[in-house]
Order: sequence, then structure tokens, then C-alpha cells
Amino acid sequence: MGKQMELYIHIPFCVSKCAYCDFLSGPSDAGTIRRYVEALTAEVRACGEMYHDRIITTVFFGGGTPSILTEEQIVVIFRAMRESFRLARDAEITIEMNPGTVTEGKLRTYREAGINRLSIGLQSVNDRELKMLGRIHTFADFETTYALARKVGFQNINMDLISAIPGQTVESWRGTLEKAVSMNPEHISAYSLIVEEGTPFYARYGEGGEGLPSEDEEREIYDLTRRFLEKSGYERYEISNYAKPGFECRHNKGYWERTDYLGIGVGAASLVNNQRFSHIRDVAEYIRLLAQENCSGRKGAESAPIKSVSGQTAAIKSVSEQNASERIEKIVTERETLDVQAQMEETMFLGLREMRGVSIPEFEAQFGKTVQDVYGRVLSTMEKEGLLRVKDERICLTERGVDISNYVMSQFLL
Repeated sequence: MGKQMELYIHIPFCVSKCAYCDFLSGPSDAGTIRRYVEALTAEVRACGEMYHDRIITTVFFGGGTPSILTEEQIVVIFRAMRESFRLARDAEITIEMNPGTVTEGKLRTYREAGINRLSIGLQSVNDRELKMLGRIHTFADFETTYALARKVGFQNINMDLISAIPGQTVESWRGTLEKAVSMNPEHISAYSLIVEEGTPFYARYGEGGEGLPSEDEEREIYDLTRRFLEKSGYERYEISNYAKPGFECRHNKGYWERTDYLGIGVGAASLVNNQRFSHIRDVAEYIRLLAQENCSGRKGAESAPIKSVSGQTAAIKSVSEQNASERIEKIVTERETLDVQAQMEETMFLGLREMRGVSIPEFEAQFGKTVQDVYGRVLSTMEKEGLLRVKDERICLTERGVDISNYVMSQFLL
């Protein structure tokens, strides 16, 4: 059996850019989206040549708004993915989507393709707050989309929520939590708004945070989130993520536990064999480089027509593993090989994001040293300050540690 790996597939398009968003995403025209899907499919097939021995345990379509793609485009990507990779029979396959960007037919296509988990961007049940964020939907739109998802049979749905929105109060946030829980999703991601430089929100609110909830209000909102969701049957398994038993996001857990993952698409990042690398962030250049390789007519390459559901054909080249590696290298902009020190650092500051923390025996098995050997002084200090605790051979954040988690995690940088 091959070594396990996760796939992340980036779709950088959306209907409009949200005011707080600093992700690699934005609106585009249908022609660019079509060419991007062709380039993405070429990358999927090339990566399949390189990693044919891996077992894919999770797939995550992120963006942007992946649900902006047509049914035909989703089918084409899935066909390439299934023909190129060895997917585990129980693979968790997630797609991010926004209310108002899907129909019942599109949701049925998702199910038929193999998608078994939806992550829907609700953010707030308050239409004024949604407008403030620059969202294109209303809460009524979300209710319609959610009902359709249940109707076609989805039984694993995440809702994304954002707190500390300008003008938000503790009570308005309570209203969002109450309505979200009443709809009975399996998973809730509850993030606090971060005003990122370069976004319209930063220009509006800047570093001073004027108009945003006060530090005390934000603290109260955070405490309310934890208490309310846990009382409602959702277990906090990561700093900002809550799930009913058995519905933790396996893909995201892989990130925090340093499972190998391969990013496909413009700007995508990867961790494979303790190498971190990322792709170029320019959509036009990404398309150009992969299209150039598709049409290069390499000696010995064979073209096989693949028919899409719309009846169109695309020539897909069969390439050797070496040629596939060369093709992918053209779109890689950064590459770093992690030494043992960097691996230990990541094991600690990523693992501490999970409420169950870092396994002491697993650390020693992986690195040949005990956590105490490497981090004894830091652990002693953090425990004395009430920020960490050791339980059942695992090192975990305390509630106070979660409050200042960035500080605690930074202490593990050697």
C-alpha cells in the first residue's frame, strides 16, 4: 500500500471580491476560467505521473469560490483526478461554495462526482453584516442553498462563520450562533475577523481597529462561541473549529499533523517529503506555462481525446514521470527543504492548534529525541505560566494558552 497524501485544488475565481479577503482570488471572465480549468487538468495529470504510488485520503477544492465552475468543468477535473491518482475508497472530498452559486442540478453533479463534504460560506445570519463584509448573498439565500444540499443527500456540511465584524455586538453574534446551530450542520468553523493589509477593510479600519468590536467584546464573543457550541453538541477540536463526533475535517487535521499534501493550481502550496513548495501566483502565467507544455509536441508523447459532458474534446498528453516533473517545476516559485529542526518546530506549533495537542511518544519516535530533550526549558516555563499542560502523554494548550496561542507557539521556534 502506498504512502498517504492529501490533495488541495485551488480555484481562484469568485463572483466578487469580499472586502476582508486577501486570498489569491477574484472575478474573471468565462474564457479565462475555461482556460484555467484546462491548465489545471493538465497539472492534475502531470502530478498523477509523479505521485502514482500515493494513496489520496482527502481532497479539498478551495478558493475563491470553486462552486462558480460549471457542472461540466467539475466533471472534467474529477475525471482527470480519478484517472491520475489512487483515491482511497473512503476519501473525504470537500468543496467550498457560496450561497447562490449552486443549483439542485449542480449539487447532484457534485454527489455523482464523489464530493461528500460541503463547506458553505455563511459568515453571518445578519444581512447588514453580510453587506458590510461584501458578501453577495443574504441569509435567505443561504437557507435555500442549505436546504438544497440536504435534499440531494449531503450529510457532512460545514458552515463558515466570522466574528468581530465592524458594528457586531455580542448579542448579534449570539443570534448568528443560535440560527447556525438550529440548522444542525455537522461542522462549524468560527473565525475572528483579521483586518489584512491591502484589503478594502484595511483601508477603512486600518491598524487602529476603529469601528471594530473592542478587545473586551471580542474576548466575550470568543468565550460565548466556545460555551454555546460545546453546549450544543459541538466539540472544539482545533482553535477555531467545532464538530459533532466523527465529523472533524480530516483534510485540515492533516495540515496540523504534517501529513504530506499536494497543492494543485495557481498559488497552491505543498508539503511533500519534508519539502515545502508553492506555485506562481499569476493566473495568466500559470495558464500560459501549462498550455505551452500541452502544445509542445514532445517527442514520443501521445494524445488521447477525452470527451467532456458538453461534447467538447481536449487533447491530454501522456508524459513520463521525468517530463511531468519538468512541467511542474516551471510553475514552482519557492522550494524549501525542511531540516530536522524545522520539522520539530512545525510539529509543535502546528500540533498545538489541535485541542488534543502533540503526542510525546510520537515526537520521540519521529525525531529520536524526547520533547523534554529539545524543549524542556520552554515546556517548564509555559506550564508554570499556565499556558500548557501535559495529559495522557500529550502536550496541550490550556484555555489561557488558547487565548494567546500565537505567543505560545512562537516559543517553540528554536
